[in-house]
Amino acid sequence: MFIINLIYKTELEKIDQFLDDHIAFLNEQYELGHFLASGRKVPRTGGIILSNIKSKSELQKIIEKDPFKKNELADYELTEFVPSKTCDELKFLME
Repeated sequence: MFIINLIYKTELEKIDQFLDDHIAFLNEQYELGHFLASGRKVPRTGGIILSNIKSKSELQKIIEKDPFKKNELADYELTEFVPSKTCDELKFLME
């Protein structure tokens, strides 16, 4: 499992120009079962995505499709972790 930390590299006006395309990318990844949660940081300096992809190289290929990445609007930090405890709603992560 990975935490994807997006860090914006440009002003929010430019980010907002690509926000609908980014949301479409997120929606596609949710439909494919690759993403579990996502949202913007407070303050709005980027975002966080929780992914259940098992391979870092596979996740990097997926990230390359993100309009924020394609247009060089954000940097991406990937943190891999193994969940050892979850709430009941997320027990499937432990299987």
